[in-house]
Amino acid sequence: MVHCSSSFVYGFTRRFFGKLCSKTASIYGALESLSTVNGSTRKPIKYVLCTALSSCGKTRNWRLGIQIHAFMIRSGYEDNLFLCSALIDFYAKCFAILDAKKVFSGIRTHDQVSWTSLITGLSINGQGIGALLLFKEMLYTQIMPNCLTFVSVISACVGQSGGLQHCSALHTHIIKQGCDTNNFVVCSLIDCYANQGQIDDAVLLFAKTSEKDIVVYNSMISGYSKNMFNENALKLFVEMRGQNLGTTDHTLCTILNACSNLALLLQGRQVHSLVIKMGSERNVFLASALIDMYSKGGDIDDAQRVLDQTSEKNNVLWTSMIMGYAQCGRSSEALELFDCLLTKQELVPDHICFTAVLTACNHAGLLDKGVEYFNKMTTNYGMSPDIDHYACLIDLYARKGNLSKARDLMQKMPYDPNYVIWSSFLSSCKIYGNVKLGREAADQLIKMEPSNAAPYLTLAHVYARKNLWNEVAEVRRLMQQRGMRKPAGWSWVERNCVNYLGVVFQITCVLQC
Repeated sequence: MVHCSSSFVYGFTRRFFGKLCSKTASIYGALESLSTVNGSTRKPIKYVLCTALSSCGKTRNWRLGIQIHAFMIRSGYEDNLFLCSALIDFYAKCFAILDAKKVFSGIRTHDQVSWTSLITGLSINGQGIGALLLFKEMLYTQIMPNCLTFVSVISACVGQSGGLQHCSALHTHIIKQGCDTNNFVVCSLIDCYANQGQIDDAVLLFAKTSEKDIVVYNSMISGYSKNMFNENALKLFVEMRGQNLGTTDHTLCTILNACSNLALLLQGRQVHSLVIKMGSERNVFLASALIDMYSKGGDIDDAQRVLDQTSEKNNVLWTSMIMGYAQCGRSSEALELFDCLLTKQELVPDHICFTAVLTACNHAGLLDKGVEYFNKMTTNYGMSPDIDHYACLIDLYARKGNLSKARDLMQKMPYDPNYVIWSSFLSSCKIYGNVKLGREAADQLIKMEPSNAAPYLTLAHVYARKNLWNEVAEVRRLMQQRGMRKPAGWSWVERNCVNYLGVVFQITCVLQC
């Protein structure tokens, strides 16, 4: 009889099922073959089934996965904890969370792995509250979570009501369990704090981490970028490069985004050189970030060059180019590109693409075109416009002086107008001297941000245009009474690789490639 080592079986099975899951085939024969050694039929070892389920989960091959489940039952493995956990993971990755819950409920005695599998499954399926509740239930059973459990449940906190409180409570558990030195847990906490806007907590955690690897640096750089601390992101990137930790494509995307937000064309070009040096030019997301960086830096020709040099173009790249044209004031080219792509059927427009198109219409003041594209979203593509699309159309109406139509659209849309919508509407009221609607817009803005002086000042200009000096004086009096002051204006000036902010602050942003 031939005895095969576990590592051999594991390695062979991974390669075998990795290929099998990409094809349409019956898995029964394969399992029967793997379970036969020198003519002696045996039950397939659990590692074979587990690896097969893992491959099916990664490729989301539902058909083969459920055949494995059926084979498990036939082979008497339905009560095996190890395999049940793998099944939960498979169903969760195939977005069949109800089936994952059913497998979990059928387990007689749960262990750490089975609890963690379902918590992870709920988290990746967007059921954050369910993951948090299951975690609390796990604690009641006296089964202690491990680092993987914490990573999953922290991810579940993001975007949840009271997410910051949950994150802080989990942080306490993590310290008690001694998992605070695990870099994956640290990264999850940094991400969670950053997503909740608590960048100071994220920075403190980063500073306390003794063994910082590239993953920890990436998390902190992303956290800075998400919270618009772009200068800090750039400085940390330079520090990471100095530590010789290497660079990932994800890092470069984040840094390019920071360069875009600061309109740092020179530094963006240096990052582009690093992209080429790493051989990552074919990465679609990097190409998109480069197009965005060049567009915001005012170099639309280099943005077009990046697009031309990318062999495999998709919706992401085309949308970035359309938005780039719109941002650089070349709206006609943006709309020509969009219409050409639709004619050639090279583009399937999504919500983001239509935002770019409506932005182009807005910048060019093309009201009729904007209305046409807005209506096409629903009639031609069955999409419901989101608040960004409504914001573009409302601004178009308002800029054209049709303030009543803009106000009607604000009332009819299925969203509450946000600060940006009211602010742009108030600016149009100032231009066209509409006191009534201007006062309404200013009142809404003051309710949203009571400490912001901008709506007071714009309202005062609305009154001044109509020579309503008593009202102007009243606005000034209210500002003085409430301690309002106009914030100082500022701008970036770049000289000798140093960016000067106003006349007080200066930030050096030299990226060493």
